[in-house]
Amino acid sequence: MSQAPTQEFDRLTEHLNEVQRLLSRNRLVESLVNRQEMPKHGLVENLVHKQNLAELGKLLDHLDAVDVARILEALSPEDRLLAWDQVREERHDGILLLLLDELREELVNTSKQQSEKVSLNAFELFNGRLRQVPVANKADLANVKPIWVDLVAPSAEMRYWVGEFFGLELPDPDSLTDLEASARFYVEDNGEIHLHSDFLLDTADAARNVAVAFILHRDVLFSVRREELPVFRLQRLRARTQPGYVTEGKDVLLDLYAADAEYSADALEDVYADLEAVGRSVLNPHVTDDAAAQILSEIARGEDLNGRIRRNVLDTRRAVSFLMRGKFLSTQQQDEARQILRDIESLDGHTTFLFGKINFLMDATVGFININQNKRVSKLTTLSVIFMPINILAGIGGMSEYSMMTEHIPWPVAYGSFTVGMLLVGWMTFYALRHVERKEARKKLAAIRAAAKGA
Repeated sequence: MSQAPTQEFDRLTEHLNEVQRLLSRNRLVESLVNRQEMPKHGLVENLVHKQNLAELGKLLDHLDAVDVARILEALSPEDRLLAWDQVREERHDGILLLLLDELREELVNTSKQQSEKVSLNAFELFNGRLRQVPVANKADLANVKPIWVDLVAPSAEMRYWVGEFFGLELPDPDSLTDLEASARFYVEDNGEIHLHSDFLLDTADAARNVAVAFILHRDVLFSVRREELPVFRLQRLRARTQPGYVTEGKDVLLDLYAADAEYSADALEDVYADLEAVGRSVLNPHVTDDAAAQILSEIARGEDLNGRIRRNVLDTRRAVSFLMRGKFLSTQQQDEARQILRDIESLDGHTTFLFGKINFLMDATVGFININQNKRVSKLTTLSVIFMPINILAGIGGMSEYSMMTEHIPWPVAYGSFTVGMLLVGWMTFYALRHVERKEARKKLAAIRAAAKGA
């Protein structure tokens, strides 16, 4: 009896060691390839990288969900995310349910994968929790009493038979961005509540806002969007693992807005971290033009993400305020809505601070570019001053009068002496300029020391 847990532990340890070995080998090969200069370097690195990750994916595919969850919990954050990206998407939800809450939210929020796969899921209450019911056709809807129906990239046919079954008209997700701001929150004559909101999606390529249409119809929440969002996945997992988390469609809607505020806060933390790294580069006294170009690119990305976060929380605030003003919420839901608004208000101060930091870093980087440009102009000016008297002497040496003056002197001696004289004048001019620069530097240093003593 006592050997079974030991064997299970040994088996899991063996799988964990194998996963760590593959991840370590992947990092080692990448490091070696990066240090080599060879033709088609990027192609070789890409092939080696894919080969290692494919082997890791095959290993994880042969493990059950419990083993994968335990392995992910034992890995470092960087290795955990890399291993998670190799897990097939259809296994994600089952594994996420077995993870600790903080790790579950970490993987959902930091994963840069995105999906535009068509899906239709209905969620009903079962023992106080949300239960997900995949829906493939209209007949499947007859066997479920949902409080939430979620559609991702639905076709026109799918929108039609879902709308026909529930007695409403579902919008096309591709046309949600065409609406005027004033037409995004309204109530139909039959009591349907319509809200069109933007949700933040921060991917590896770029950040953007994804439009989502919500319809509250007969206490059922319908959501329509073009692609999967981390906020929705996180909400589904929470409601499936925590009893009593939601009881009706409006609870789901408020929790989605609350999760969106949390996701925006996490994205703001990423902006903070990126700008801190940029700030350390800017504080370097020697910033090259190439480094400045890279810094400006990072600053521009941070500014874009910060602006999208600000727009996103503003849209969420308008949606929650609309629900409160319309008196659609219960007393407890009103309290939850006010907490969401307080969280959003706290984010406003952070986005304002980041805009100020971005402007400072931008000005500092542009200042370094100007300094580099001034150094080049200064060098050109110095060369111009040095060669100006030489050019004058050369002009004189090229005149016929000079030839007449030196007609009794052999021309090699005359022009050789003239060349030596020009070099001597150039050296004297350069020495005089260096002397003036050093004198000015000593004056500035003396002024700084005097000011320091006076302080």
